[in-house]
Amino acid sequence: MASIESHDRKLSELLSEVANGKSQLPEFQRSWVWDDTKICKLIESITSGYPMGAAMFLKAGGNIHFKCRLFTGVDEKNITVKPEYLVLDGQQRLTTLYQVFMSKNPVQTCLDTKRNKPIQRYYYLDIRKCLNPNEDRLDAIISVSEKKLITEDIGRNIKLDLSTTENEYKNLMFPLNLAFSSESTDWMLGLLEYYRDSGENMLALYKEFKDKVIQRILDYQIPIIILDNELPKEAVCQIFENVNTGGVPLTVFELVTATFAADNHNLREDWEDIKKIFKSKKNGELLSEVYGASFLQAMTLLVSYKRSLAKEGAVTCKKKDVLALDINDYLANHDILVQGFCSAADFLVHQGFYRSKDLPYTSQIVPLAAIFAYNEETNQNLHLAHYHDLLCKWYWCGVFGELYGGANEARYALDIANVFEWMKSGSQPDTVVRSSFQPTRLLSMRTRNSAAYKGVMALIMQDSPLDFMTGNKMDIASYIDEATDIHHIFPQTYCRAQKYPDNKWDSVVNKTPIYASTNRSIGGRAPSDYIKTMRTTKGLSEEVVRNAIESHKINPDLLMADDFDNYFVDRAIRLLDRIELAMGKVISGRDSDETIREFGRPLLNL
Repeated sequence: MASIESHDRKLSELLSEVANGKSQLPEFQRSWVWDDTKICKLIESITSGYPMGAAMFLKAGGNIHFKCRLFTGVDEKNITVKPEYLVLDGQQRLTTLYQVFMSKNPVQTCLDTKRNKPIQRYYYLDIRKCLNPNEDRLDAIISVSEKKLITEDIGRNIKLDLSTTENEYKNLMFPLNLAFSSESTDWMLGLLEYYRDSGENMLALYKEFKDKVIQRILDYQIPIIILDNELPKEAVCQIFENVNTGGVPLTVFELVTATFAADNHNLREDWEDIKKIFKSKKNGELLSEVYGASFLQAMTLLVSYKRSLAKEGAVTCKKKDVLALDINDYLANHDILVQGFCSAADFLVHQGFYRSKDLPYTSQIVPLAAIFAYNEETNQNLHLAHYHDLLCKWYWCGVFGELYGGANEARYALDIANVFEWMKSGSQPDTVVRSSFQPTRLLSMRTRNSAAYKGVMALIMQDSPLDFMTGNKMDIASYIDEATDIHHIFPQTYCRAQKYPDNKWDSVVNKTPIYASTNRSIGGRAPSDYIKTMRTTKGLSEEVVRNAIESHKINPDLLMADDFDNYFVDRAIRLLDRIELAMGKVISGRDSDETIREFGRPLLNL
């Protein structure tokens, strides 16, 4: 059983282990980012003997197979041992303390954005201020530039010069990077020699400083929690997230990156190459919101599905499964999964999705890509009409059933297995069985926050609608070039003036994809008015106008008559019909009491 140890250790010992490489950082740890103010406050705590909180170490080896790296500022030439501990919590503090107290180089703090260079500092203690009970300890901590100067008037005047040891003596400034060094004795002897003829009892002053300040640094201890290396990787991930609540959460991708790095595979560079492949594809923009963790999850799903067929385990892609992904499985399935994502993007375009922001769920791409990857590897014939229709129905059931909005790992596993079983035996996937759509849901679909809202707009685009003002076909090229967006059919300003209920006019029933230029032409006018513009100003025939309106699932006669109530019910029926066709199943409740109450009549098929 994995164990946890906890005890106090001297700061000097911890920093020595940082220096010789006995303690290192797992590859997934972020870079050191502290600024001068935080560094000074930490020095204040150490020199005052105040606690700074515990650090957490993980024993190296065992189940843990992470690539590790040295702390910022540690010279590789000084490494004498193999890493025994990986620091999970305490990196920022230990890096700061190592650079302040043990490095002879200046401390590199945060970036100077104007010069794009790190700000470098040395830190000193003002001996007299440290011993003055009326002085705040923070004021006794002196931060100077890499030249060991403090200047004013944009560098014209030197306020404090500590660039030589004699100047350090003269100003009674103790360099903190000597605190744990034997050189501190030489520095003290030099101080006494410097003041030998001054008549001041410098020996007593320095002894008091050493006893009250330096000794606190030498005796300082930090509570250390040490985790056993038999912990599973998902536990390490969870622990790291718990102790780093103030930072950016650790992702599965970063943990796997650290694991693969130990096998000399740079997953981060690999992912950047994959993104370039996605971007280069015709429909690659649809994959722009797919992240590395999703790719790994799809990979785990694909690998586990293939193993399940060989009776070597269940289909699963939970966090622990992703973390256990073997590098050889990853490499063996790499290319086919990349192609699977590209095929998924092509599939989505044919469903009416042209931009990543219009996708109902980026999460549903995970099983979709794995399905296409396995199909293309084994020639399962998803391109054939019957199989393709089944895949489409599965996809739209996920969208309109709104089943991909939460934790999806179990659904991913069900879907990849069920879809292929459905194609062979006819038993429906769980997503198809569980999906349902209520007619009154149309009224609450008002923004892009709804997956079903985006789905309705995509179905309209899938059916090749015509632009209201030109009668031209709205394809993927014009959709993007014309800055197409979702707009009201009965304009918002007009509806408010007519006091139509906003749960109706602002719902998806009264919206459709419209070019930006067309929407400007529509303005806030009544439909009968802007339709007249289509006929007169644009010179469109009545047939073209009617076809353009009809292509958006709208009754042109009702729109031309500004008959909002009948138009609204008619369009709701048309949209429900189209959703039924996409899902491949009947929408129940179209004539329920609730539907009649909300719409004024049943929404039965036209």
